[in-house]
Formats: sequence, C-alpha cells, structure tokens
Amino acid sequence: MKYFLNFLLFCFAFSLYASENTITTSSGKVSAQNKKGVLFFEDIPYAEPPVGYLRWKAPREIKPNETYIKPKKDNYCVQRPSNLGGIDSDGYFVGTEDCLYLDIHKPKKHEGKLPVMFWIHGGGNTSGYKDIYDFSKMVKKHDVIVVRINYRLGPFGWFYHPAIQGLQDGIDKTSNFGTLDIISALKWVNKNIELFGGDPENITIFGESAGGHNVLSLIVSEKANGLFHKAISMSGYTTTINQEKSYKQEQRSSTSDYSSWNVVNKILDDINQPKIQESFSENELRDILLTLSTKDFFKHYSDREPYQELPLLQSDGIVVPRQGLRKALSNPKYVKDIPIIAGSTKDEVKLWLASARYFVDLDYSILGTVFRIPKVILKDEDAFSAFNYYRSSAWKIRGVDYPLQSIAKTGNNNLYAYRYDWDDHRKFLIADFKKLIGAAHATEIPLLAGDYKLVGGYPLSDLIYPPSVSKRYTSKNLMKFWTNFAKNGVPGESTNSIKWEPYDINKIRNGKFLVIDKKKDLKMSYDTNTFESLIDDLYLDIRLDELEKCVVLLQMLTFVGNDLYDEKSQEYKGQCDRKASEKFLIDNASFIEY
Repeated sequence: MKYFLNFLLFCFAFSLYASENTITTSSGKVSAQNKKGVLFFEDIPYAEPPVGYLRWKAPREIKPNETYIKPKKDNYCVQRPSNLGGIDSDGYFVGTEDCLYLDIHKPKKHEGKLPVMFWIHGGGNTSGYKDIYDFSKMVKKHDVIVVRINYRLGPFGWFYHPAIQGLQDGIDKTSNFGTLDIISALKWVNKNIELFGGDPENITIFGESAGGHNVLSLIVSEKANGLFHKAISMSGYTTTINQEKSYKQEQRSSTSDYSSWNVVNKILDDINQPKIQESFSENELRDILLTLSTKDFFKHYSDREPYQELPLLQSDGIVVPRQGLRKALSNPKYVKDIPIIAGSTKDEVKLWLASARYFVDLDYSILGTVFRIPKVILKDEDAFSAFNYYRSSAWKIRGVDYPLQSIAKTGNNNLYAYRYDWDDHRKFLIADFKKLIGAAHATEIPLLAGDYKLVGGYPLSDLIYPPSVSKRYTSKNLMKFWTNFAKNGVPGESTNSIKWEPYDINKIRNGKFLVIDKKKDLKMSYDTNTFESLIDDLYLDIRLDELEKCVVLLQMLTFVGNDLYDEKSQEYKGQCDRKASEKFLIDNASFIEY
C-alpha cells in the first residue's frame, strides 16, 4: 500500500508539473522541457507549412486548435549543406520546405511580464537554422524570454517570376516570402507570448549577418509596423535588388546566373522540354514550378561558386519599399522611431580569408603525417591584414554608419553603435588564432549567448574560445548590454561602469561607438573612415601589389551591399580592370577544409 500511495503522489505531482508547463497556444498545446535551468518549448509551428501550391505564397496563419505539438527532427529550411552553417551532408541539399517553426526559452521562475528577445539567425539568407543558438544562459541570468525561428531561405524565401507573381493577388504578389515568414512569426509572438510570461508590448528583434540584414528590412517594412519595439542589427547590411533584375538581367553580374529567368531555362532543359520559355503560357510555367520536387528545383541553385549570389531581398513595393532598403532607411515615411543598435566586428572577413588557399596553407611537417595534425601557415601576413582591414572597414561603413546616419536623418536619436574587438584567442602549435581569426564575423554570438560550443557551429570553437578572464568579462558585458537594451531601450553601463553613449553624427562624422573588448580596452571611440578615405589609403598601401589592390577595391564596393563600383571606383588613382579583378576571384576561389 505504501508503494502504491507513493506512486499516486508521484503521478499527482507529475500531473501538476505537466499542467503548469503545458500551454495551449493558437497553434496547439506545447509542453516545456527543463533545459539548463530554463523552460524550453520546441518546434512550435507559427504558420501553415508552405508546401505544394503554398510554395511561393505569403505564410498562412494556422487555425486555432488543441493538437499536441511534438518536437520535430531536422526541420530546418532547405539549404546547401555547410559545416559553418551547422548542417553537413554528402548531398547537395538538406532540410525541408515544411520548416516554419519557432522555439521559446523562458526562466523557470519570474515575476511579472518579461521582455521578449526575438532572434533571427544569419547565413546569408541561404543557410542556417534556429537550433544552433542556445540562449539559455542569457535567459537564466537576465530574466528575458528568447524566441528563435526558422524562415524560408534562398530561392524558396525570395523568388520572383511572372509565372508566379503574375497569377497571384494581394500580398502573394510579393517576392519576399522569407521576410514575411519572420513577420508572421512576430505576429504569432504578439498573439501568444503573454501565455509564456512575456510582454507583447516589449519585443526586441535581434539578428546577426543576414539576421541583421533582416532586422534592418523590418525597420522599414510597413507589414511589420507595431510588431516590435526595439532592434539590434549585428553585422547587418542593406543589399536589395528590384524584381525585374531578380527575374532577368541584361548585363553579367554576381546574381545574373541565378536570376529566375536563367534558372527556369535550366529547369526546362532538365525536363527535356524542347520549347523555349517564351512559348509557354504563365499557367504552364507555374504548374511546372509548383509541381517540381524540392530536389529537382533546388539542384539548379546548389551548384554555384562562392562569388555567385542569389537574388534575395527585393524592393517589391509590397514588403520592402520600392526605393530599396538603404534609401528607405532615410525616409521618415518608413523608418520606425524606436531604439536601435547597429554594430560590426573588427575583423569581419578573417573567417573567410583564413580559409582561402590564396592566404593560408597547411603544414604537416611539425607533427607529421601520422597524426594528420597540420599547422596553419599564413603565406603573406601583410596582404592578409590589408585585405581584412579594408573589407572589414567597408562592412562597418555599409552595415553600421550608412544605416545609422540614414536613420538619424529621420529624427530618430535613440541610436547606438558598437564594434566588437575581442580577439583574446590563444596561440597554439597548430595556429595563432588571434592573428588568424581575431574578432571575426559571428564570433561574438557564443559570448553573447554564453554558449561557447554552438551546436554545429565553428569547427574550431574548442580552440578559439579557451577559458579566460577576458572572455568571461566580455561575455558578461554583451549579455548585460543586450538585455538592458531589451528591458529599457538603453544599453547602460559595463560591469566596470563604462557608459555606452548614443550615436551622434552631429558631433563626429561617423558617430561614436562602443568598442566591446576586454576590460582595459572597452571604451567609447570613433573613426572617420569613408569609402573615399579608404580608397585613397588603398592606393598608397605597400602591403599589396597592384592587382591585389584592384581586387580589394572590387570587394569593398560590391560585397555586403549594393554594387557601388561604377559610382566610386573612379576615385581610385590607379588603373583597375574590373574583369581582371573578377577573374582573380574566380581563379582563387578554393577554400581549405579544416
């Protein structure tokens, strides 16, 4: 009888726990897992699966129901496999079109409504997924709720062809389906987050790289009005393309090979259609595109070189203003008057340079071929440093200075800027990671999350995040700044009372920014870099030969933002041939697999 009573008590206690931690949302019932001291709600659908004839349509709201939601395996959106993207595979694609899910992390115990932080992952809008990022430590230490989401990627997320949009109405005429997915997830959060203890009147969107790019696009999208109250763009950018160029381009460009016109021609050839594209009716082409399997459609996008891009965020006049993202950021008609943070890292591009065979090689002579442990050798440290300096500085201009200067013109003075400089990595026998990786693109995310081993993240994470006092200090400050901002709209002070001052272009050309670094180097600073000054410095730089200078010029003016080459390359005092620079990039596009 004693054991039976104990069993009944256990069942009663478990039922109380289950009832307290099971929430009925508009999408169904979801139960919490106790994970690292926080409650974790996983794989909640926030829209109908965008499959079949919903493939290129705005996300549809799920009808209210009480279905029990179970975690799903491998529900990331369709993308090319990548070890840096967190999903490796021998095939040419991974994922599923049924991928519109979100997760929620919340503290086990709290009082009152909590600020909500809505995370948008990076990956160039062509790769990545929500599960890489675990913000449990930040949630537990700072009493916030973090929502992380998947959204459609690549040609499933951003696609325009007259045979699709020409036969659709209303919001379905957009080509920014991935952006609408993010907006749909925000609507779901506004509708449901109070059930989890969150405050629907205090939502901060934050994202890195393409996530930062998407944050900036939401700041100007009328479809996102009223859905969030603060924004943080980490290493974002402002690239947009108009629908006409995403469909068909007269001149060769980095996106022309993957315009929908060219891809549909490849599809017709692949299915042995003897007719040219113009001889099909829009209905016939639409049926072909919507009935192709995921595999048969995506294979035409997967086999491309690193320098070849997809036409992604589009100035369609429906979700993104027709004038394009960068110009829209200076238009008070579109920009939301909310607190905004924008920042970049000191060594944005080292992550890619350190994998390029042009700059690095692997030397197996020290530990021998038996152990297969190489030493990473920099072939030309000066050229490596120069490429990084100019391209990373250009990223800050495009992703921080331009957007904040534009937003400031609309009258918004609730702006803050930063540059992440922490590079206190160790020098090992196999590599000097401070020199090789530095404060590279996305290396701040593990410190912000407090999760130094991102699931499927950097393959070198064990080596570039060794335990150290400076790492813990920087991590504490990142969490404190970001969560203070989410709570109050002001990032506040560091743990040693360094105040993060607002961005003010009236006093200093590029505005003051916080240098986020170890204790002795955390400070307010400024620079006066412009494309004009960088181009002048590049011309005089003795670390690079003439062709390398021209390649850097091309990358500064065409990477991470709309193509400015014709507009600004004339300011370079040397002689550059764009085709020769492009050929250099093609000839040196091979990367080392670590």
